[in-house]
Amino acid sequence: MNLTLHLTDNCNMDCGYCIREKCPKDMSEDVLYRACDLAFSKGDRAGLCFFGGEPLLKKDLIYKALDYCEEKSRDTGIRFDCKMTTNGSLLDEEFLKRAAKARMKIGLSFDGTAQDICRVFKGGAPTSEVVEEKAKLLLKYMPDSAALATIAPQAVPYYSESVRYLHRLGFKDISVVIAYGEKVNWTDKDLEALRVQLQDTCSYLKEIFLEGRRLHVGPICSKIKECIRDKNPSERCHLGVRQMPVDPKGDLYPCTSFIGDERYLLGNVFDGIDRERVKEIAGRSSIPSTCTGCDLIKRCTNSCGCANRMNTGDENKVSPLQCTYERMLIEVSDALGEELYRIDPQRFAKLFC
Repeated sequence: MNLTLHLTDNCNMDCGYCIREKCPKDMSEDVLYRACDLAFSKGDRAGLCFFGGEPLLKKDLIYKALDYCEEKSRDTGIRFDCKMTTNGSLLDEEFLKRAAKARMKIGLSFDGTAQDICRVFKGGAPTSEVVEEKAKLLLKYMPDSAALATIAPQAVPYYSESVRYLHRLGFKDISVVIAYGEKVNWTDKDLEALRVQLQDTCSYLKEIFLEGRRLHVGPICSKIKECIRDKNPSERCHLGVRQMPVDPKGDLYPCTSFIGDERYLLGNVFDGIDRERVKEIAGRSSIPSTCTGCDLIKRCTNSCGCANRMNTGDENKVSPLQCTYERMLIEVSDALGEELYRIDPQRFAKLFC
């Protein structure tokens, strides 16, 4: 089974859009090992995602988890996979060598040329110069690593520019999401500017396509793939089924934004998972009633309980912001897909089918 280990609630950055409350809560070794055992308790694959706060503040726990799980994998024959999301500021060669040995997949939270607008160190110092150097180091050891950019309203003018910058650095897999939550305030003007940036990013993707180079920008390319492959993103959200977070105390929840809400507690690593509770909560994940009859109902991520909760406080209620953004995203992605198909159907099929 797959678990996301919140190794610490602490972080060395103070990002303006972060939804996590920063506090000095760290996972103990006892909780760590119990979580590892739980990951190996079901199925033929054990997966861990190291998360935070900033997980590299607890490198010692990551090393211990890797050693323990690799030995457990050898003993049981169960495959072990791992990944990590990090702000990158604490990456070093020693860690990357160990991570590469474990075949860890690393997602680097890096907002490109918009980095210093929202992503600053505690105290307000800029982070872009440090993270750029760490990004180069990461790509040296793990050239297939992904860049994860979050665009707040004030960073919208840098959207397309940031994609180009991250690609020039060497990232071929870039995920860009817009910032949600109580700390951000999107206006109609911001959304109009966002549309322009999405269209400009599509123009860049067209350039790369014509040059025969590879670049995946999510969610634009993902929307094209889902349409071609007839996959329904609205069916993805099954809270607590695919990836279950473990907080520093060892409590289990259905998704990150639900941590700390006792109404969604699914058990803990010491006593195990309340399977009936998991079944009940996962069963509630469905397409919101307000989306019934929408022509894009099967193209939209409307059933993401985590995003819905962040925006509206209700896992089954979609915000006007999300609805507007999804419609815009689908429109520009479809236009790009149609254009790329006309240019070179065979290459298009190879990339998206």
